[in-house]
Amino acid sequence: MDRREFLETSGVLAGGAMLGGIPGTQPGATPPMMGIQIGAVSFVDEGTDRVLDSLHEMASINTLCVASFTYGRGIAGRQLPNQPLPDHGKQEYDTATFRGGNYATPHPQYYRNTSITPERAPDHPGYDVLSDVLPRAHQRDMKVIAWFEDVIAGDVPGFEQAREVVLTGSRSTFACSRNPNTRNFWLGLVGDYLRSYDVDGLMWGSERQGPLGSVLGTNHGGPGAGGRVACFCQYCTEAAKQQGINVDRARQGYAELTKWSAAVAGGQKPADGAFVTFWRLLVRYPEILAWERLWNEALYDTYRDMYKLAHEIAPAKGIGWHIWHNNSFSPFYRAEQDYAEFNQYADFLKVVMYGFCGGERLAQYVRGANRSLFADLTPDATLALTYDLQQYHDRPLNELAAAGLGPDYVRRETARALAGAGPTMKIWPGIDVDIPTAATSKKSQPADVYEAVKAAFAGGAHGVLLSRKYSEMRLDNIRAAGRAVRDLKLV
Repeated sequence: MDRREFLETSGVLAGGAMLGGIPGTQPGATPPMMGIQIGAVSFVDEGTDRVLDSLHEMASINTLCVASFTYGRGIAGRQLPNQPLPDHGKQEYDTATFRGGNYATPHPQYYRNTSITPERAPDHPGYDVLSDVLPRAHQRDMKVIAWFEDVIAGDVPGFEQAREVVLTGSRSTFACSRNPNTRNFWLGLVGDYLRSYDVDGLMWGSERQGPLGSVLGTNHGGPGAGGRVACFCQYCTEAAKQQGINVDRARQGYAELTKWSAAVAGGQKPADGAFVTFWRLLVRYPEILAWERLWNEALYDTYRDMYKLAHEIAPAKGIGWHIWHNNSFSPFYRAEQDYAEFNQYADFLKVVMYGFCGGERLAQYVRGANRSLFADLTPDATLALTYDLQQYHDRPLNELAAAGLGPDYVRRETARALAGAGPTMKIWPGIDVDIPTAATSKKSQPADVYEAVKAAFAGGAHGVLLSRKYSEMRLDNIRAAGRAVRDLKLV
């Protein structure tokens, strides 16, 4: 058995502990997790039985990550406006009717300790996606994971009491992870889903970063993506004081860092260069890093509390986390995603390894970082440094968006995740299928999906999760994922 065969086989064997088999496999065989993210609108538009049967037929799907709570269009709703409609579902956009919220039925007793109202999504009146899908999926030996994310609309009743407070003193559009209203809302969803429904597990995602990355713009998606310079609310400042962090010095440090960032982005390069003067600010104000750590600790505590409650209610069912794509680009964000640490409070990690939109996103990260921390370098040199630090290499900057990231990126990121997480953690690479990109950027093709899925298993993956949502995917790309696992003889 060569190395590749060993990795593929070991990944399959390790992947079957939480999830059951696929109908039609040989007795005793343990197929990998073959999952897809899907929202309520697809079942409403196309019919639940039809969707489940076609997903199994096309790609041997045995796990559904059903978007159960979000106010964002990334994992719920139909295709985004101005993007081509897929070859299934209603051939229309739902901009006028999309709201979001809880696509299952919220039970008030689980939300007594939060100000945030557990709104039921009005998009499909009277429809409960978990009640509908669960029994039909289980009849087909398909698992259902309730998939929810840290995206709450600003006008949700009670959300005002949970918002972060930014450096200037105004309220953020994001919830503070340390605020008890926020924490108890997520715990309410955990308790509600596990006690009210026979789900097979939970997955939660928070695509946010701490204040340091927000100032530096070290993320894809442009300024403001991933968070603001926060949080300085009463709960965070009190926690800082208990840890001996000087709150006033932290404010001063971030105010100076924000001025520095704006000046560098505006072309005012310091005489000592961008990186040297950035480091000078860190030395002068160590509270900058202390506040970054404080912000991340609140998020880690949220993970821990959700994991603890989930295991108290249903210890045999898994709960895991969606790891934001910025993990592939920013070494600063990556340093804060310690896979070994996650072993203490996660059963699996869905690590985003979106290769086709990844070229566009990596280029966005490089140009953003090049306007601040790496302003001393050329954009091409910033990309070369990023490749070296992140330990994968791909196309030059001028080709990235149009070409995307190749299968070697998926294989390396999968192997790295497994090496960091250790033998007990399940790693499910997220493979992008038709995620919207700019008109001149890479679009998913069947051959690409086929190679990406094979690369994930070559890296040792315990399964793959087709992402972001079924309602924007083309069927030939889903079929390509199925061909990959069949050709690898995994099903």
